[in-house]
Amino acid sequence: MARTDNNSGRKKPNILITGTPGTGKTTMASALSEATQLRHINIGDLVKEKNLHDGWDEKFECYILNEDLVCDELEDLMEEGGNIVDYHGCDFFPERWFDRVVVLQTENSVLYDRLTRRGYSGTKLTNNIECEIFQVLLEEAKESYPEEIVFTMRSDTIEDVNNNVSSLSDWIRSWNTAA
Repeated sequence: MARTDNNSGRKKPNILITGTPGTGKTTMASALSEATQLRHINIGDLVKEKNLHDGWDEKFECYILNEDLVCDELEDLMEEGGNIVDYHGCDFFPERWFDRVVVLQTENSVLYDRLTRRGYSGTKLTNNIECEIFQVLLEEAKESYPEEIVFTMRSDTIEDVNNNVSSLSDWIRSWNTAA
């Protein structure tokens, strides 16, 4: 019988991968999904596909996420379990949804290069670099979820991603092992 931690009733865990834009969330979530056969949910893509937004933010050049619509859209999938959610924010998701919260962190010069290659500049670039420097997403995760499920992982190189995927795959396998 599969172990169900945290009295969730789920047979498969839900993982949130969060961090500043450019830290490698989608890359890691995709690789982890492929390695574990868990469902990868990219919130940015979901918001665009299902119109779960309140318009476009000209200043930050992104959609204005409607948190209620996103949560309503995901409720059944999250209760079922077996999801890897990838998004740069984390404080609006219900605490009960996640069994592990991973905050990716990237060295500032690496992050700067990644973001400028994406075309980030001005306010958008500055805000994201400052977000990483001040560990805004780590603090948000620590304030939103139990401390024992929040973990940081380096995400500077492909080797980091591979190590993270391996580590998380091992944890997922242990979740699925009989208690």
